[in-house]
Amino acid sequence: MSNLAKQIEILNKELSKQLPEEINELFAQSIKDLKDQKIEEKAMTVGMSLPPFSLMNSENQQLNSQQLLEQYDKVVLFFFRGSWCPYCNLELRAIQNFITQNQLDRIRILAISPQSTTYSKQLIAENNLAFDLLYDQNNELSKELGIAFTLQDYAQVAYSGLGIDLSLFNGNDTYELPIPAVFVIDKNAIITYSYVDSNYVNRIDLENLATILKA
Repeated sequence: MSNLAKQIEILNKELSKQLPEEINELFAQSIKDLKDQKIEEKAMTVGMSLPPFSLMNSENQQLNSQQLLEQYDKVVLFFFRGSWCPYCNLELRAIQNFITQNQLDRIRILAISPQSTTYSKQLIAENNLAFDLLYDQNNELSKELGIAFTLQDYAQVAYSGLGIDLSLFNGNDTYELPIPAVFVIDKNAIITYSYVDSNYVNRIDLENLATILKA
């Protein structure tokens, strides 16, 4: 079991104790409903061309996919839900450790979410992240990749009850989010590896990703 998987296992146990049973049940139902939508089967996958993008980072600088692919041999895109998500925070810190521990001279790591740059800037500062968090406004890129979904009404109520106001984080009232996903892109904008899982508790095995990037 990877270090990130161990941390997630601990978090699962903590949340199951801290949250009311009915909330845990609603979250489990939300995951089941997403699985039933078969988002994984509809998402873009290996061999497909990445849609071109231009997204803003936390410093309000535009990052263009064409320029990135000209500068790097590979670009890795991590899609996360937001700084309000404890699983996303664990993953982002694990990504930072991953970057520190691996030689990634010709590889660019980027994390993408629908939350505004203000929240991403705070997230970077609080977790000492040294990679860019990009703002996918209204989940436009996530939609093109086929990984966006609308949070169920009952899950919206549960989130609100926990003080999580997605409209505040994302600047809209659509309650749309990306499912956790990772795409490795080569210089020709072709997806060479993808990880897509609508169960937000599950995250990519970074040790496995390191092997893939070195291939």
